[in-house]
Amino acid sequence: MKDQIRKILDKGKTESCRTKEEQEMYALFQRPDFEFELKRILSEDLASEAFVENSEFTEFTTLFNNIWAKIEKKQRRRKNSLRNLNSIFKLAAAIAVGFFIGALVSFFGNTNPEPVYYVAHAPKGSVSEIILPDGSAIFLNADSRVKYSVDGKNDIREVFLEGEAWFDVEKDKDKPFVVHTPFYDVNVTGTQFNIKAYEADNTLSTTLEKGQIIIQSTDKFRLAESIIINPGEQATLNKDSKQLTIEKVNTKWVTSWKDNKLIFVNMNLKELVVLLERKYGVDIEIKNKEILGLHFDGTIKNESVIEFLNIIQKTLPINYKIIGQKIVITNKS
Repeated sequence: MKDQIRKILDKGKTESCRTKEEQEMYALFQRPDFEFELKRILSEDLASEAFVENSEFTEFTTLFNNIWAKIEKKQRRRKNSLRNLNSIFKLAAAIAVGFFIGALVSFFGNTNPEPVYYVAHAPKGSVSEIILPDGSAIFLNADSRVKYSVDGKNDIREVFLEGEAWFDVEKDKDKPFVVHTPFYDVNVTGTQFNIKAYEADNTLSTTLEKGQIIIQSTDKFRLAESIIINPGEQATLNKDSKQLTIEKVNTKWVTSWKDNKLIFVNMNLKELVVLLERKYGVDIEIKNKEILGLHFDGTIKNESVIEFLNIIQKTLPINYKIIGQKIVITNKS
């Protein structure tokens, strides 16, 4: 078994590996019966002569065990809440192996390595969870992606976000956690918050559930001073006018997507269609533009897209039909 695992690891960690080989490597970390052998192999690699000579790599065995324990603890804590998710990509183990393999590659390839960044993606029609090596958790909404590093520039934990994500950040006063959006940065100590930053949307919003966050200027968006956001507040930036507003909101409505539930409060049909396309991975066309201003209140939990369209059809004056791979919505009249 050891030889088989070694062969898969060696193939998966090379820079020239194919997607299939990389996925096969990550799949090893979903096997509890492989845990001991994986730890032993990686510990042997990290204790090799090259690493012993470099003090930065002398404590990786202990660090590996700590990361594995944190992942298991986080997974147990979230077991019930994850049960109903539509599509969860279990990336926690991939993050752990990526951290160690990244260390191996960067060490042998560069004696003074730059920060190692990892990328995760939730396609349309899915929600993904990532457990970072420090124990922090990130939920990615449909059609979202993050690039992150546990040791970014200036020795910070940093994330670059495109799309929407919910964060549960572990506290570490010595290592700030920063989320970069296309317009501003969010500085975090330890807290729970949601950022919606889809490129196609006209607004960018940050909603705080617990703790405290600070919105800071970037080259693209200048603030007179950094803005502190408190629990229950949502900061919304209009991308066109560059106006930033802060208001009190029901955070459960904003973050319900991570529990496979969507809550709509006076949402117009134009916004609703975009949300449905992301959630279900479908294409929707509106034939009559005058109905885009219709508003809808409701909730999606476990309904399919067809079941939900049937509900909307009873509430709003619309019809729908499926043409090929597209859903076409028209005015009922």
